[in-house]
Amino acid sequence: WGSLLDAFYGTDAVPGRVPKGGYCADRGERVFWKVHGFLDEAFALEEGHSWNLASRIFVADGEVKVQISWNRVTRLKDPAAFVGYRTLSDGTFGDILSSLLLRHNGLHVELAFDPEHPIGATHPLGLKDVQMEAALSVLADAEDSACTVDAADKAVAYRNWNGLMRGSISVPVTKQGATADRTLNPPRVWRAPSAGSPAVDDAKVTLPGRAVLMCRNVGMHMYTDMVQTDAALKTPEQFLDAMVTAACGKHDVLGEKANSAAGCVYLVKPKLHGAEEAEFVCEVFARVEELLGMAKNSLKMGIMDEERRTSLELGRVLHAARDRAFFINTGFLDRVGDEIHTSMAAGPMLPKEEIRSAPFLAAYEANNVDRGLEAGLVGRGQIGKGMWAAPDNMSAMMAQKADHLRQGATVSWCPSPTAATLHAIHYHQVPVRAVQEELRRAAADRTDALLRPPLLDRALSAEEVQQELDGNVQSLLGYVVRWVGQGVGCSKVLDANDVALMEDRATLRISSQHIANWLHHGLVTEGQVLASLEKMAAVVDAQNAGDASYRALAPHCDTVEFQAAKDLVLQGAATTNGYTEYVLAHYRRERKAIDAQGASYQFVPYATEPQAAHA
Repeated sequence: WGSLLDAFYGTDAVPGRVPKGGYCADRGERVFWKVHGFLDEAFALEEGHSWNLASRIFVADGEVKVQISWNRVTRLKDPAAFVGYRTLSDGTFGDILSSLLLRHNGLHVELAFDPEHPIGATHPLGLKDVQMEAALSVLADAEDSACTVDAADKAVAYRNWNGLMRGSISVPVTKQGATADRTLNPPRVWRAPSAGSPAVDDAKVTLPGRAVLMCRNVGMHMYTDMVQTDAALKTPEQFLDAMVTAACGKHDVLGEKANSAAGCVYLVKPKLHGAEEAEFVCEVFARVEELLGMAKNSLKMGIMDEERRTSLELGRVLHAARDRAFFINTGFLDRVGDEIHTSMAAGPMLPKEEIRSAPFLAAYEANNVDRGLEAGLVGRGQIGKGMWAAPDNMSAMMAQKADHLRQGATVSWCPSPTAATLHAIHYHQVPVRAVQEELRRAAADRTDALLRPPLLDRALSAEEVQQELDGNVQSLLGYVVRWVGQGVGCSKVLDANDVALMEDRATLRISSQHIANWLHHGLVTEGQVLASLEKMAAVVDAQNAGDASYRALAPHCDTVEFQAAKDLVLQGAATTNGYTEYVLAHYRRERKAIDAQGASYQFVPYATEPQAAHA
């Protein structure tokens, strides 16, 4: 649940400067106009009356009544939208509402009233907040957004997931000088509209107070020394992730089922290459269920459609995981990174921004929806689309992100609770099920387009080449300094235009692969790449000048962070699938060793590990 008033007030979703300090009544009034517009759209009043005119609201005869003038009372155009309420007390004129629960397009909205609240006192109805049912599911990430390179790091991730599954996690949060413990929300309870009659006086409506959580495990390609064989060989990290995250989830399955009413554990698998790998994951999950004494198929599988083979075989992938699949999802950055690497020798690629309009990408997005509808995910699981990466630009998100729903998605990733709260409005605006039915009838074979890489089809000027190179390098360095230098897997990183973007490891994959591709085909030279790295190092240093824990790259450009960025590019064409994890994990460990042992420690350059090191 998220506050729509807070989301509007604190972002550019409502035009005008966001004031600092205390509550600004002028901005609050603009926020209420925006809120009333949403209510008029999702919960229309009879006879075309607007919520802007509402002066009193109450429940009578099992209905919501809204007074719009001294002698005029109206009601909801759709009375069935009213599903629950709470009251402050019994007064002379009946119960005084403190909460009204409404439902539209399957999502709930709570209107909270308190005329003595500082904000409620400024509204004719005493409306102090509008709580949106938003972010119904949340990804707890142990992969691209996490920086876990050793047992100590991984233990933190596992401990957090365990606390979430047990419901016991508690985190101290300091805001405006006051510290409080943040814990998981309990269920929310309202009186049913029929409550009050003798037969159903205790009728209640109960809804979850927290999101359904899913945990993204590492990909199949990662090996770890956290658990070793008798011969001291590394073992597949996916085995460890599956076992431990499932064991943590078992607390919920055997307990209150607060996360999964169906008694399941939701694990997301990234970077799968086709149906055979999906079958293998299903086998791993079956082994884990047997070892942990869990019911068959209680470990559910989310499928990240981010590799070319999986896109082409998505129908087969879903069939292989038919007893476990609970979502499929697209992602621009990883999918394009794999497309570049797969087609590395075919020719130089278009500039990154132009790839967004390439035929293969449109086919990829549509194919994901087609195959999800074909497999019967509607009503059983999620068909997802990628992240809105600019958390400070909510106005643009509100103008654009509804397109994901018009393309058939049932879920679309957001970078923050605030963004999710605003994005919930789109689900009230777009009838997703009707859209999906139209798309189901128009499904097509998109194989030819999927096999058409986004190759450069014109000559670029020297200025265009340099601008693209510098943009990629700046993005690369801006993320590496956080990941390697500070152990931060996901954060807001300024781009070359100083726009804050929410970046995770997929950013490095597309940027490093794009440079490697142009280097491979001679559009840039190694000397140009190194010169750009040194030039943009100074830019990234300036962008992080206010961070006391930041380590400067320039002028020497000899840190582990700089070396990591260089290796990601210069070894990009030879690195398996263009994955960045190997290089990043190596240099993060080196940074931790330097921090532990001091400046006398000489870091070891990255070298591809021999296969013999793996079990």
